[in-house]
Amino acid sequence: MLMRWPSLLLKRTDTVTLGVQGIVVDETPRVLLVRHGYRAGWHFPGGGVERGEEIETAMARELLEETGVIIAKPPSLIGIYSHFDDYPGDHIVLFKIDHWRRERIPPPNAEIAEHGFFALNALPELLSPGAARRLKEVFGKGEQSSAW
Repeated sequence: MLMRWPSLLLKRTDTVTLGVQGIVVDETPRVLLVRHGYRAGWHFPGGGVERGEEIETAMARELLEETGVIIAKPPSLIGIYSHFDDYPGDHIVLFKIDHWRRERIPPPNAEIAEHGFFALNALPELLSPGAARRLKEVFGKGEQSSAW
């Protein structure tokens, strides 16, 4: 006999979400990081991929909105990571952006409290653990993982 539970008692655990983040690198090389107004630490710029949106389009949109960066040449795909520890079903697609320009720098707002470029040997103290692991992987000082 199939037992039916009221919908209020069921928790959706099968939802899959997709986000993009970008490692924007300048010629120094320094990396662009953002500090959100709603969560602690410094992170790569990025955000959610909207329904029907291509992944690279989402990356370009998020970079422009959050930091004013315009991608000049296609970014390099670094990897796709599970982000299950914080958000069950969430995945992050990470790109490296070497060719870009910036025509304006957006002022701080409720989403992005501040952003800035940091040398790899002078990263902010409150760098998120996921961003710290990805920088070690990308710049040759760490083994690549599939988990964020």
